[in-house]
Amino acid sequence: MASKGTHALSLRILAECKTTKARTCKLHLPHYVVDTPVFMPVGTQGTLKGLVPEQLEELDCKIMLGNTYHLGNRPGHELLKKAGGLHNFMKWNRCLLTDSGGFQMVSLLKLAEITEEGVKFQSPHDDSEMMLTPEMSIQIQNAIGADIIMQLDDVVHSCVTGPRVEEAMYRTIRWLDRCLKAHQRPHDQNIFPIVQGGLYPELRKKCVQELIKREVPGYAIGGLSGGESKDDFWRMVTLSTEYLPKDKPRYLMGVGFAVDLVVCVALGCDMFDCVFPTRTARFGNALVPTGNLSLKNKKYAKDFSPIDDQCPCSTCKQYTRAYLHTIVTNETVSCQLLSVHNVAYQLTLMTGIQQSIVEDRFPQLIQDFFDKQFPDTDYPQWAVDALASVNVNIKKS
Repeated sequence: MASKGTHALSLRILAECKTTKARTCKLHLPHYVVDTPVFMPVGTQGTLKGLVPEQLEELDCKIMLGNTYHLGNRPGHELLKKAGGLHNFMKWNRCLLTDSGGFQMVSLLKLAEITEEGVKFQSPHDDSEMMLTPEMSIQIQNAIGADIIMQLDDVVHSCVTGPRVEEAMYRTIRWLDRCLKAHQRPHDQNIFPIVQGGLYPELRKKCVQELIKREVPGYAIGGLSGGESKDDFWRMVTLSTEYLPKDKPRYLMGVGFAVDLVVCVALGCDMFDCVFPTRTARFGNALVPTGNLSLKNKKYAKDFSPIDDQCPCSTCKQYTRAYLHTIVTNETVSCQLLSVHNVAYQLTLMTGIQQSIVEDRFPQLIQDFFDKQFPDTDYPQWAVDALASVNVNIKKS
């Protein structure tokens, strides 16, 4: 099955899990072919902190993110246009996805004023003002040249309730139409609309119903992973995937914890992103199948084993826990070494999920994953409930 239309994207579903809503696909984009489910590392300013593009290629990362608001501020879309786009500017030959700048409505709320025209930001760098309209968001993203670009959406914090949520949902739909009209590069860039509606099921359904009336190549699920309860989170995710078309990619924005990835793949999501792997590396934390390894802990001072002897990354091949314990949070190179490992962990997890779906053993992978993460079987109840909704029972009798 392939996605329809004349977009610069095609989706070929390779296999579907017979138990859950998971599937694995080939996502053909202008710069590369991406296997899904996929985790996309976040390079806010056109770079992952501590890593260069060659290192990402060595990890076989096929798609990464850039941030429209921050790139629009520095270096600015005019310079990026002169450079031939972000791919050329940062020397990255694989796929890019850019967000719209809308998330900054939440993260920089004290510096933002939201109207029907757009969002007026006060720069956190120099106090200058910037008006980000749907048209400007697309203009910047056209200059950046990412394979997938996001519509500007009206984002509210997931804990907000009442009329503001409905207002934001309908404004998001209106802004989508402005974004589609402003888009100058439909032949080589793909706009994804964003499902909004807060924690209100009827608003989410209504939003999906409106978005699928437009001819678009894929969809993003937004407004989640912002502090709401995990029980609310998973219910909004599965509701969204239930109503979104099956022949187009589904991107769950801002999700990157390993447990969340495994659960949300089961709920039918294809694409994920989060700053977590590199951010937690800066605090001396390594991601492993059993959860999190805090290398600041003194117990690793004389531990000459690698972070994970099953990990193929260069950090695990060359450096010991004892060495990393010595330099974490003290030497900048430690951030690079742990970031390499953490990104490798996320990518390897997703590759394993892809293979398990093809081989029709994804439910067993889920069980094995949770057994390693929670050896005392103290599984999070939200995850138990979410997986039960797609016919996977991880609770052992």
